[in-house]
Amino acid sequence: MNIDLTPENLLIQLGYPANEATLAQLKRIIDNTPGFEKFAKHLISLNDELKRFNGVVALSNSKDYLKIKCDSDQPEEIAAFEDLVKHWSEKYKVTVEKVEGKNTYYILGQQ
Repeated sequence: MNIDLTPENLLIQLGYPANEATLAQLKRIIDNTPGFEKFAKHLISLNDELKRFNGVVALSNSKDYLKIKCDSDQPEEIAAFEDLVKHWSEKYKVTVEKVEGKNTYYILGQQ
């Protein structure tokens, strides 16, 4: 089965309500992220994998990017989170930027 990944569907899959504000924010993110449509469908599986490390793919409140974040304080989980982000970004040729001092990455777009 192939599900159409509309902005509404993506928001719902990431745990957000699909309302006017979140749709407008996601539209800005999509417009600001080169190649978004090429890796968007892989964000859902990434989000599912991140749950093992108390992590998520989320809308950033400060920049027009999606972010990948881990809220764990366990060194083993943080290391596994870092490995997962690295593997995912290399596999789908997505550029990510680490936020200084946090277990968070911004998704900048495809290379």
